[in-house]
Amino acid sequence: MIATPLEITPASKVALDQALRSSVWRASELAVSHATTVGTGYEKLDKELPNRGWPRSSLVELLVEQHGIGEMQLLKPCLAKLSQKERIAFVQPPYLPHSMTCRSWHLNDRNLLWLRPQSSADALWSAEQILKNGSCGAVVIWQSNVRPESLRRLNLAAQSTDTWLWLVRPLAAASDASVSPLRIALRPAAGGVSADIIKRKGPTCDAPIFIPLVDMPVAHKPVPENENAVECVPATPTSRVYASAMV
Repeated sequence: MIATPLEITPASKVALDQALRSSVWRASELAVSHATTVGTGYEKLDKELPNRGWPRSSLVELLVEQHGIGEMQLLKPCLAKLSQKERIAFVQPPYLPHSMTCRSWHLNDRNLLWLRPQSSADALWSAEQILKNGSCGAVVIWQSNVRPESLRRLNLAAQSTDTWLWLVRPLAAASDASVSPLRIALRPAAGGVSADIIKRKGPTCDAPIFIPLVDMPVAHKPVPENENAVECVPATPTSRVYASAMV
């Protein structure tokens, strides 16, 4: 049976173009979709993210040079907003959550859950179960070594629920393959943090973004024109001292 070819009118062509634009993105442009996002609280970062914010129902990776460089302050505006009405789960954080710090950051500490599983496998399982049952509005999980299949499971679980998910990993994992649609490398900077978007739905981010963090102890000062920038060298490893707070 031969079907009659459909006639393409100008109106149908416009509708088709709009439908394609909503589901397909060009590599030279930031993706724009109907996915729900929440603003990061930092205009410079929002401009570089698809849909101008942290995506919901998606795995977001934060790759840190070391813990406590400001990754939690980067999430602070979003978590403070979400915690007013929804619960937030911290899964296997490297430091003890400090309730007074959370309150000073305007986080509703009554909606904060602290999970301390005994192993990485238990931590990943716990995060997956939280995502599947939709009991929390956001999940932040810290892991050092994550297998590709575990990343896929986390991402699939996130896609099936209306929950924000952040996975904090070491910066060394930046060279590993990942299903995460958004990966950001974070390095310490004077008065803030340097964010390098290494993966997103859009063009490559040419240069790191400096994000000022008001709670950091050192204010950011631009280098005078008559002075050369100090060359950064790897720091000598020292013994780690665990503090009772997350930054």
